[in-house]
Formats: sequence, structure tokens, C-alpha cells
Amino acid sequence: MTDDAQTGPGELSGRAKDVLALERRNWAGPGAKERAIREELGLAPVRYYQILNALLDDERALAHDPVTVNRLRRVRQARRAER
Repeated sequence: MTDDAQTGPGELSGRAKDVLALERRNWAGPGAKERAIREELGLAPVRYYQILNALLDDERALAHDPVTVNRLRRVRQARRAER
């Protein structure tokens, strides 16, 4: 992971926590999530998904938000299985 996604050992950065919090939300329509990524986090969607994907492999993220991380891991695994 990059420095902007983590702080010290055992602790997620504020940005990493914000990414997980954004991922927990439900989205009203197309483009709403991408708009929130840009406006609330100040990230390009591509960078957001890079950070998110790295978080799915981070045990600290799992400890912080196990429901979201496990759900996203299942989605990622299902997509990989389709390929």
C-alpha cells in the first residue's frame, strides 16, 4: 500500500478509513459514487479503487471493518472466478 493509505503499524490512516466508510454507503444512481469520491475524498476514481483493492488485502482494514471488507473480498473473488 502507499503512504496515503496507511500510517504506522497496526493503524489505518484517516484516508483508508474514509475509503471504507464511503464503500459502506448505498448509491442513488449512476455517477453518484464517482462524484462522492472526487468531492469528498479528492481522489480520482482510479486511485480510489487502487487504494480500496489494496485495503482488501490489509488485515488492519479487516479488523477495522470486517463486514465491508469480507463483502468486497467475496465480490472480488466472484469476479475473478468469472474470468
